[in-house]
Amino acid sequence: MRINKYLAHKKLCTRREADAYVSAGKVKINGRPAVLGDKVQESDDVRVSFRTKKYRYFAYNKPRGVISHSAQDGETEIKELFPIQGVFPVGRLDKDSFGLIILTDDGRLTEALLNPAHEHEKEYLVTTIDALPTRLKNAFERGIDIGLPGGRGQGLPGQGGYTTKPARIRLLGPKRFTIVLTEGKKHQIRRMCGSLGMSAISLQRVRIENILLLDLKPGTHRRLAGAELEEFLKRTGLS
Repeated sequence: MRINKYLAHKKLCTRREADAYVSAGKVKINGRPAVLGDKVQESDDVRVSFRTKKYRYFAYNKPRGVISHSAQDGETEIKELFPIQGVFPVGRLDKDSFGLIILTDDGRLTEALLNPAHEHEKEYLVTTIDALPTRLKNAFERGIDIGLPGGRGQGLPGQGGYTTKPARIRLLGPKRFTIVLTEGKKHQIRRMCGSLGMSAISLQRVRIENILLLDLKPGTHRRLAGAELEEFLKRTGLS
């Protein structure tokens, strides 16, 4: 295993940070200074002379109409509104969606939270224009064809479509439900609704693993700390 991957695997830093530490002479393998590209085994004696960074984590309520990142001309991005410098949003919410998003300066969290192989839970509150069909719960919990990649959820079996992983559904009323996903395809919930002939007019993320939106007002944040943060880092494999 390459030394940068090894240090990242040990949760000491990101691969990019590891490369910088190696270049700065802060990593030794079996008593000699490591060089970029070195490979190590578990039996090797790897020593580091850098402090593990104390990362910051924030729960933020993204308002509707704000872009998570990579805004185009005329669009407003989270980093323009968030009052703390040096952090970035992990993942994204659509421009018209709103609710919980986590901001951090911990680059390890991107892979830990977003890699679909880890199947971390994200929960959404959805309101539709149309009445919910009786088959919604069974269809979504079984998995549903959301059509061509990048499409609008027309559900075209055999045309290169994608069937979602089973979701967990709780019906709240004739036009409202919550859905728990362990994946995050582009516009997934809107495309799932579209596959059953519905349009979502309100899509709010209310939970990421054990982190809850709670009573955060749109555009406000709270710092994650204590038992809540410890549990989150444990669930994402970072502690």
